[in-house]
Amino acid sequence: MTMLAVFRSRAQTLDFVSLLKENGIPAQTVNTPKEAGVGCGVSARFDETFLPRVRALLKRRPYSSFSGIMKRTSAGCFFVS
Repeated sequence: MTMLAVFRSRAQTLDFVSLLKENGIPAQTVNTPKEAGVGCGVSARFDETFLPRVRALLKRRPYSSFSGIMKRTSAGCFFVS
């Protein structure tokens, strides 16, 4: 399942995607779904199997613009944290 780390800052999103890749987690920048209700328009996409590692990496850096993690399903997107 596809997961999205949603940020309010484009720069912090790009930094986080780089951090994920540096730690062996395949990630991409993608458009933030409108359900997120944030303005930057870019999120970090990754596979759900990496969720525990992604959460650990989020704790290592003070991302002030982090809004939460969304799960993308066939029914739409919703926040899981």
